Amino acid sequence: MLQREDVEFEADGGIRLRGWLFLPDGPGPHPAVTMAHGYAGVKEHGLEPFAQTFADNGFAVLLHDHRGFGASDGLPRQDVDPWRQIADWRRAISYLESRPEVDPDRIGLWGTSYAGGHAIVLGATDRRLRAVVAQVPTISGFEQGLRRIAPEAVAGLEAAFDEDERAQLRGEAPRSQAIVGSDPAVPASYRTQEAVDFYLQPKPDGVWDNEVTVRSTRAARMYEPGVWVTRVSPTPLLMVVALNDTVTVTDLALAAYERALEPKRLRTIPGGHFDPYTTQFGKASGAAVEWFREHLA
Repeated sequence: MLQREDVEFEADGGIRLRGWLFLPDGPGPHPAVTMAHGYAGVKEHGLEPFAQTFADNGFAVLLHDHRGFGASDGLPRQDVDPWRQIADWRRAISYLESRPEVDPDRIGLWGTSYAGGHAIVLGATDRRLRAVVAQVPTISGFEQGLRRIAPEAVAGLEAAFDEDERAQLRGEAPRSQAIVGSDPAVPASYRTQEAVDFYLQPKPDGVWDNEVTVRSTRAARMYEPGVWVTRVSPTPLLMVVALNDTVTVTDLALAAYERALEPKRLRTIPGGHFDPYTTQFGKASGAAVEWFREHLA
């Protein structure tokens, strides 16, 4: 029977990161997959079905919340620092290595959206990983911003960044805005209905708040994980790309895949950025299972 265990481990600064460890039936040590969510998401945002699918196929799976989100410690809350998340994820890999149920020589990584960008960076810089899956990954924060933010809104966004920096000098906490919202008068990271539906999906009370620090947006616009894609090789890389993705943007992902070196594989799926979690879950999860079986099992 599949087991799900609440686990925690320590990251830099004494921060406790928490998550779920899924253990498949049968004797170990098992090949393993480490997972985490994208921008301002928590593990309850549609990731458990992926983890369960991987575990059902014989993989131990660690799914953790980033610091400052969900069950993990860390202040300020709801603050997205990509490089801090990447450093913490290395500690998650080390934690998996320490588990007696896990074969430390057969660990893969799965990341989605913003964390799909992390998957590319970690695949390029941590050779403990034997296979990487980047689902609808962030490739270029700058280029995504050019597509998604209207030119007339840029000056106001930059002014919000500047005011946030000045407020922090005065000793104020980092300012926040909504992650999703339909009201154009209220600042929010995402406004499309598909994003609203995804982030506001039913979740247990208290696991997530619809807010993110303003400085997280600045960090996102500076984040360029696509520059690392040529360095993932010789670690095998699978990219799962949605053909109508207007969030991490389809053509940026396809161009990054072309730059990547072998071994690599591209799986395209119909729909937009959030369809891998819903209508295209079978195709997205199936491609990842096939990749992990090929390179870990």
